Amino acid sequence: MNASNATETRRAGPFLGVALAFAATMIGTTLPTPLYPIYQQQLGFSQLMITIIFAVYAAGVIAALLITGRWSDQLGRRPLLFAGLAASILSDLVFWHADGLGMILAGRVLSGVSAGIFTGTATVAVMELVPASWQRVGTLVATAANMGGLGLGPMLAGVLAVLFPMPLALPYIVHLVLALVAVVCIWRAPETVKRPERIRLRVQKLKVPAEVRGVFVPAAIAAFAGFMVCGFFTAVTPAFLGKVLGYTNHALIGFVAGLLFIASTVGQMLQGRLPESRRLPIGCAVLFVGVLFVAWGIGAAQLAGFIIGAIVAGIGQGIAFRAGMGAVTAASPDEHKAAVVSTFFFVAYIAISLPVVGIGLVGSVLSLKTTGLLFNLLVAVLCCVALWLLLRRNRRQASA
Repeated sequence: MNASNATETRRAGPFLGVALAFAATMIGTTLPTPLYPIYQQQLGFSQLMITIIFAVYAAGVIAALLITGRWSDQLGRRPLLFAGLAASILSDLVFWHADGLGMILAGRVLSGVSAGIFTGTATVAVMELVPASWQRVGTLVATAANMGGLGLGPMLAGVLAVLFPMPLALPYIVHLVLALVAVVCIWRAPETVKRPERIRLRVQKLKVPAEVRGVFVPAAIAAFAGFMVCGFFTAVTPAFLGKVLGYTNHALIGFVAGLLFIASTVGQMLQGRLPESRRLPIGCAVLFVGVLFVAWGIGAAQLAGFIIGAIVAGIGQGIAFRAGMGAVTAASPDEHKAAVVSTFFFVAYIAISLPVVGIGLVGSVLSLKTTGLLFNLLVAVLCCVALWLLLRRNRRQASA
């Protein structure tokens, strides 16, 4: 082995270690999804309260992204990653011993904070540590760690809940072990940032300059629609599978919820193969078809529709989100790039939280089936609006 190969091998270890820590942290954020029916049964929560529990997670994500989003440039990547892991471990401990609503809400906020820190910092750290010969797969690894981890979380918790006792404790104990392995991985990884002499910790501002809005608006609408679907599958899949379709198996619930995120990973990987100008419209169109399948699954009480919808909508969401992020980033001036990207994420995480609370509110008045159909209709309308704006913009550019 020559010196160059030896160096590449040494760099591969930290790169894969940080990616593993990224995935392990994201697994922890979606563990509760298939367990919500058990919490409802034991603690007497309403469906509205389940959606609120999920919404406070998104609030934690948004707060962490905006407050700590740029701190790793000042403090270094490793301190922020350790902070994210600390929040994840605390979340596990809180959930493990949760005996009421207050502890569950606290656990979800901590989980959201861990996800917010890792979404911003770990993505950059993975890209900075990728060996030179692996540059082409660096982004794919970061994407797979993020979305793949989100998908594996409910799958893991669902299987553990079915096969072993202590369904409200064992998933968090297993994740604690994963989190401790992640701590070792981050400990062994080198720091990629040199601290400035004068540290300035600032909150990330939100801004969309006028020259970016033509790109930002349709991309943000598409992202909003896609993340509405993510919130739907993460927060209320147990309710729809159990009360509308009649399936209560926790492993099945976890599989269906996780499938959307696995499909999103595939979509994000595929979007680079599509013509650049057509990526976002194609993503919107695929997402539109996906929510039609979900609506069919709800209306006809067909599990197949729900599963096909998860796959198709997930692929569409992945294509639209990745393409939208790329378009917004490319259109933003350097001095405003961080603010525009943060605004894009802000819109996405508002979409993952508030609409599912709407499901809880409307579902207390109308039937759950009707509420689900209305929700998917709204997503379909947003897809059409985004698609119309994109096609109009493309026609204007072609005629200019």
